This record gives sequence, C-alpha cells and structure tokens, in this order.
Amino acid sequence: MANEVRGVIARAKGAPVEVTTVVVPAPAPGEALVRVQACGVCHTDLHYRDGGINDDFPFLLGHEAAGVVERVGDGVADVAPGDFVILNWRAVCGQCRACSRGEPWYCFSTFNAQQKMTLADGTALSPALGIGAFAELTLVAAGQCTKVDAAVPAQVAGLLGCGVMAGLGAALNTASVRRGETVAVIGCGGVGDAAILGASFAGARTVIAVDVDDRKLEWARGFGATHTVNAGTGDVVEAIRELTDGFGADVVIDAVGRVETFTQAFYARDLAGRVVLVGVPTPDMKLELPLIDVFGRGGSVKSSWYGDCLPSRDFPMLIDLHRQGRLPLDKFVSETIGLDDVEAAFDKMHRGEVLRSVVTF
Repeated sequence: MANEVRGVIARAKGAPVEVTTVVVPAPAPGEALVRVQACGVCHTDLHYRDGGINDDFPFLLGHEAAGVVERVGDGVADVAPGDFVILNWRAVCGQCRACSRGEPWYCFSTFNAQQKMTLADGTALSPALGIGAFAELTLVAAGQCTKVDAAVPAQVAGLLGCGVMAGLGAALNTASVRRGETVAVIGCGGVGDAAILGASFAGARTVIAVDVDDRKLEWARGFGATHTVNAGTGDVVEAIRELTDGFGADVVIDAVGRVETFTQAFYARDLAGRVVLVGVPTPDMKLELPLIDVFGRGGSVKSSWYGDCLPSRDFPMLIDLHRQGRLPLDKFVSETIGLDDVEAAFDKMHRGEVLRSVVTF
C-alpha cells in the first residue's frame, strides 16, 4: 500500500523548491521504507535544483539523512523494522570488479530502489542521489541503510550520509593523512571543516584553512585548523608555502571544486605531495595544466568519491567516536528547520551563514 507524505521537490531548473504531496510505494523485494527523522541541507541538493547534476526533473531533494526503518521488502536481512539507520547513496553490490578485488568503497555497480516515488498525479520523481529524504518517508534499496547506535540524535547521525563523511573521508581515507604531516584545506564549509577535523584527528601537525570568509575561517579553527589564510587578500599558494617551511603542504584538499581552487591546490602541495578533490565541480568546468608540471611535481592527484567510505565500516565507527566525545559531529549543526524552510536554507548557505541547516521531522 502506497503512502502519501509531504516532500520538497525541484520542478524546474533554478526555480524555487516547493513542498507538495509525494506518493511513496510499499517496499518491493530488496527495498526498505524509512521514516526520515532528519536530513541535512547539502550543497549537492542546490546543484540538483539548479540543474548542475542532470536535467531529470522533477527531483525529490534531500539525501543526507537518518531515520528508522518502517518496513522492508522480501529478501532483506541486514536491516529490520525499528532499526535506526543512516542512509547512504553508495549501496555496494559485492560482485563488481572493485568489490571482488577487496575495494568495495569503489563499487562500480551501486544501486537504488527500483520503484519510483511519484507526485500525486503519477509523475515519477528523481530522488537526489537515489535517496530523496526531504520527505517524511522515503524508499531506498536496503543496502542504502546502515544501522548505527540510536543514542545519537538523528540530526547529528545523518550528517555522515554525505557532507561530513565526504570531508572526513577525504582526509582519512583518500589522502591517508599521517601523523606529523602538513595539510591545507581550501574551502571551509561543512565538507572542508570535516576534512580539517579529519586531518587533525589523524595527527597532522599543521592544518591550514583557506577561505574568503573570515567568519568561516574562525569556525575552521574550532575544528582543528592551526592556521588560516584569507584567499581574498593574497596569493594562496605562497601563503601555504610560507606556513610549511617554504615547501608546500604534504596534502592539499580542494573542498570547493572549481578550476581556480584546484589549480591552487595543485601548486600549493610539496613535491610528491597529494592533491584531493572532494568539492563537486559542474559539468561545464575544464581544467588545463602544463603536462610537464603534472610529471615534474610527482605525487598523486585524486578525486574522493563520498570520502572513499564504506558505510558498513565507517558509519558505526564514527558514531562510536562521537559518543566517546572524540569526534564533535554536533558542531556541524547550525540550525534545525522544517520542510517549508529549505529554500531559505539554500539562501543562508549562499551567504555563508551556516555550516548545516538540518530538516527535522
């Protein structure tokens, strides 16, 4: 039996979002129906609204979420009704060539629910990142549900569903920051601050936060930045070199995802250093670098998909670290809001007033 709930959709490119009735089917085999308790307002949702991902409108927005499993379809064994779960957008298949070689965090065949959620008139919705959690209920593949300790508030746990996990994973998994290294992070929004927290947690001796907003730079200090650079007042590359004995950082993480910031990251690293791109670029962006510089600087240039995380491994571990007081995930929550406030939350995000607005139900 289908359920009718309220949800936030993007109907056309660049148009304001709207709250409307969404029809959510009962779970089929391999699927789970989740009652959403909290969902963060992520920049990726804004990309969807503005047509920066694809043009499969209308979208059911929201993906950075936690909630309680309400029903499961046949054949589901890993989660059960009543389980508190974080939703993830990379349910691993266990069978592709990445999974077969023991690297499931690179799974090349991730999957989502097969059934479509719809508008009341039957129009199929495209759920953001296969989740669509700006709704009271959502339908996902059961593998997109990761059970965690229910003692952590949903508005905190859900942040691991995207932005915070992307940043933490960029530092801990993709860059593999080591004790005593120097790290620079360009862009100090939610993802960037999570990368700063991850680098600090890993034992980096110097963690440089780079942004154009002094308010964000001050927030970055609260997550472990030892130095800050205002990118609007001088040469970012030279500033990072000055703070790293003239060499450049061992690791530079671009949490913005623009040609300008990636180029800064590329040249701000030390010889044989690592560059990690975790900010999401738009399809129209083109990068041009002298090939001799790619060769001559050595090291590695990587993109970080979802922080190269494995939800079944990383989510419970990070929740436990938070419960122990060692990982202050709650500091990312700037405000809790209702479904009707999502458009205003996008405006606050643009103005740099929040790290995360979180919709709660």
